[in-house]
Amino acid sequence: MSTTPALFRRLGRYYLFYVAGFVSLVGLLAVAEQFGLSPRWIGQIFLFATIAIYASIGVMSRTSDVSEYYVAGRRVPALFNGMATAADWMSAASFIGLAGTLYYSGFEGLAFVMGWTGGYVLVALLLAPFLRKFGQFTIPDFLGARYEGHFARVVGVFAGVLASFVYVVAQIYGVGLITSRLIGIEFEIGVFVGLAGILVCSFLGGMRAVTWTQVAQYLILIIAYLVPVTILSYKVTGIPLPQVMYGKVLQDLGVKELELFSEPRENEVRNQYRHRAEDYTRKIADLPDSLATERIGQVQRVTELRTQGAPAREISAAERSLRDLPRTPDEARFKWERARQDSMTRSEHPPHHAEAHPRANQASRESVRNNFIALTFVLMVGTAALPHILVRYYTTPSVRAARRSVFWSLFFIFLLYVTAPAYAVFAKWEVYSNLVGSNIGTLPQWVASWGRVGLVKVEDINGDGILQLAELTLNSDVILLLVPEIAGLPYVVSGLVAAGGLAAALSTADGLLLSISHSLSHDIYYKMVNPQASTQRRLVITKSQLLVVAVVAAWVASLRPDSILLMVGLAFSIAAAAFFPALVLGIFWRRANKWGAVAGMVGGLGVTLYYIVRTHPFFGGNIGDAWLDIHPISSGVFGVPVGFIVIVIVSLLTPPPSAEVQALVNYVRLPEQAGGMNEAENRF
Repeated sequence: MSTTPALFRRLGRYYLFYVAGFVSLVGLLAVAEQFGLSPRWIGQIFLFATIAIYASIGVMSRTSDVSEYYVAGRRVPALFNGMATAADWMSAASFIGLAGTLYYSGFEGLAFVMGWTGGYVLVALLLAPFLRKFGQFTIPDFLGARYEGHFARVVGVFAGVLASFVYVVAQIYGVGLITSRLIGIEFEIGVFVGLAGILVCSFLGGMRAVTWTQVAQYLILIIAYLVPVTILSYKVTGIPLPQVMYGKVLQDLGVKELELFSEPRENEVRNQYRHRAEDYTRKIADLPDSLATERIGQVQRVTELRTQGAPAREISAAERSLRDLPRTPDEARFKWERARQDSMTRSEHPPHHAEAHPRANQASRESVRNNFIALTFVLMVGTAALPHILVRYYTTPSVRAARRSVFWSLFFIFLLYVTAPAYAVFAKWEVYSNLVGSNIGTLPQWVASWGRVGLVKVEDINGDGILQLAELTLNSDVILLLVPEIAGLPYVVSGLVAAGGLAAALSTADGLLLSISHSLSHDIYYKMVNPQASTQRRLVITKSQLLVVAVVAAWVASLRPDSILLMVGLAFSIAAAAFFPALVLGIFWRRANKWGAVAGMVGGLGVTLYYIVRTHPFFGGNIGDAWLDIHPISSGVFGVPVGFIVIVIVSLLTPPPSAEVQALVNYVRLPEQAGGMNEAENRF
């Protein structure tokens, strides 16, 4: 494809027809729902119709050309690359997880909005034009050329694969949530159903197919994101401008919070959860004796129920409780500690939505503030270091187009980010006003539907039959998906939101899988193992590695290692610590050499990984071992400065890079300069 005005107009027509067709499909499904079409059929149509569209684009864009497969032939217009980058960026975390985080955290959740937005400013100023001037296919390509050899390349491949793998697990997890809800299947099966949709695009056509598919996915996801909250804004305020009207609703929400938090039954429930947490504390302290006592008590309970001829449901529940009892003291300590923390969380009122860093004392407020700053920092530098984002700017026809592409990326991302706070406020208003205080026996159907996959929980701890806020648990990853149902909107709107979330997760997963497979096949196999490999062999290696990585990532996602947003945050910390210092100093400091870069990348990454393992429960860590009370999601705040310091010190203590490399740095730092470095682009 060329970037002629004729091509631009042709692409515009194609996607205009595509949008019109999708909107018509939504309209037809809305009419069909009024005539009795079941939610199950609506969900299936949304799922399979959208995947079929993406698959068709992937098939039509299939290619065996190396340049097309790796960088879409470097012919993607800035506007469409900005849209594709936005889709690549608007992952399951942005689309699904952000609204949920803002729902629970209020002001604290704005760290994600500020960090991710600021990160694109860093991309525009520090990296995108310079990397595009260098050219080539991958970020390790730049590291290998700039730092003279394979050491930095190998470290870059390892770090890039690790960060991208953690990120893609989060996306596949989101796909599993959506598909399981849309077509009513088990979460674990939904993961692998969604995986097929991911592979069909990236496997066939590489970056070329993924680019045009991501443009289509962006159009779906932004429609799906804006429509429900616009309807909800009109329903609550009478004005269909959620970005403007949520401020008024936020004021009303503050009054509602004061009323709800002072309600006697609400406080009674929270006291009961506090007592439960204290019970868990005692049981943990008395291990292993407490476990043996618990087992004896539950065995006696089952025996008594059977003897008394109790209803089958009660006997089954008691037997299930006995089966679920931990088998070892270590298992009991882990399980009971999580239950204790959950009970403690329920015993405390949630923070007021609009209050900054709300805590009971000054020390706690400072800890929350420090975590807010650390997370914002990590997300900024992580955004500027993620390989699957940076390589998108290799696809533009020129450096100038790369700069324009960053602008368009920010614009298209802004449309979502400016709306996410409105989603959180309107969702919380609906829950507080219409759900809390309801009879538990007459709760909406969606409570049971999402409860079957463990993402919505209701516990009548005080036995009054009325739902208190503390008795309701909504997984943060389903808040956005729940909004249409919470608000009582037609199910077709729920299907639309799910289709948007699916588009967001698929688009990012495609880019991440390509980044991983390209690093392994291009930077390891082609650059180091077999430089004489044919084009066909390189593509076969790439596709086979993509398939293996995708299946392994799907398996890990099926284990539900963490929430989507936390997994994504860990990926940002890893990328920030490993890449950001080496890339920035590699562009702006000629004295940086290979020994400094390798030492800095290994040091920064090592500190970050150590901190994650030390503090994250999934790896057996304990948040009590945190440094400065920083949460593991922000572990990169320690790794990034280590990377910068080590690179500078080691570079100064070792010989400077060659004159040839310094000439490469001079060339790259003048992105608008044309020519004069063809040999550099061909050498590496």
